This record gives sequence, C-alpha cells and structure tokens, in this order.
Amino acid sequence: MRSINSIAHKIEVISVAIGKAGSLILPLLILTILINVIMRYVFNIGLVELEEVQWHLNAIVVMSCLAYTYQADEHIRVDILHSRFSPKRRAWVEILGILFLLFPYVILVSWHAWGIASYSWSLREGSPMPSGLPARYIIKGVMALGLSLLALQGVAILLRNVAFLIQPSSVSAPSTSVNKGTFHE
Repeated sequence: MRSINSIAHKIEVISVAIGKAGSLILPLLILTILINVIMRYVFNIGLVELEEVQWHLNAIVVMSCLAYTYQADEHIRVDILHSRFSPKRRAWVEILGILFLLFPYVILVSWHAWGIASYSWSLREGSPMPSGLPARYIIKGVMALGLSLLALQGVAILLRNVAFLIQPSSVSAPSTSVNKGTFHE
C-alpha cells in the first residue's frame, strides 16, 4: 500500500505545484481584463493583442488548475447522493467514474490536443490577426499539458481509492467531506 500511496502522493505534489503556480496568474489576468475594458469603453480603443493576452492567460489558469481542483475535491459532483454513500461505496463510485467517464474523455481529448499542438508547432502557428500574438502553438501545448495532468491526477485518485478498498486502514477514506481539500502543500 505504501508504494501505491507514494505514487499517488508524488502525482498530487505535481498537481498542487502546477495549480498554485497557475493561480498566481489570476491577478495578471484580472489586470489585463480591467485594462482591456477601460481601453475599449472609456477610450474607444480595441487592441487585438490585449484580447489575445486575456484569452491566453485564461487558458493557462484553467488548464493548470484542472488537476489541482480535482485533487482538492473541489470539482462539481452530485453531492446529494455522494454524501449519503458509505466510504466504500464512494470509493467504488469514484473508481467507476474515473474508469468509465474521466479516462475515456480526458485521454481522447488530450490525445487530440497533443496532435493539434504538434501540428501547430510544426507550422509555428501564430494569430490569424495581423496584430495578434505570435506562437499560438505554445498555448495549444499548455492545453494538451493541462489535460494530460488531469488524466495523471485521475490515476492518483484511482490509486488512492483502490488502496482504500484493499486495505481501508492504510489510507483515510477518499472523497469525503472530512478530508475534502486537505492536501494543500
């Protein structure tokens, strides 16, 4: 059980570090939105570059925080049913959800995202707008990385739930309101 928990912990450390780093971009995103709104509605000046920076920063924040949100158990879930389940039933629901919902979706989408990012990189794709940002392939790579990290976090949560089912005393019950969001290093 220690090796399973150790692997899960290492994945979670990565998810938390990347999520916290991504969240540091939020003040810059807010400032960019504020400047964009003031420029557009006060001075009647629209800058394509500023709009694209806003979208790129938003993509970085969202993609870097996906796995962190899942790790902290702050994602959307049907808690009406989930909270009434026993810890073992919650673990089974989580395992089945990961295997039949999360993995098929995230693996398929990240597989295509890597292909799109690779193709974009080969073209050295930039913005189609004349004054837009160059290197659009970087943000497409960030999207592929974020989805891949979400899949990896799914592996960590799957491992923790399997470990709980095999030996409940080796790990606290996963996905409970008691330990919700407790791993914040």
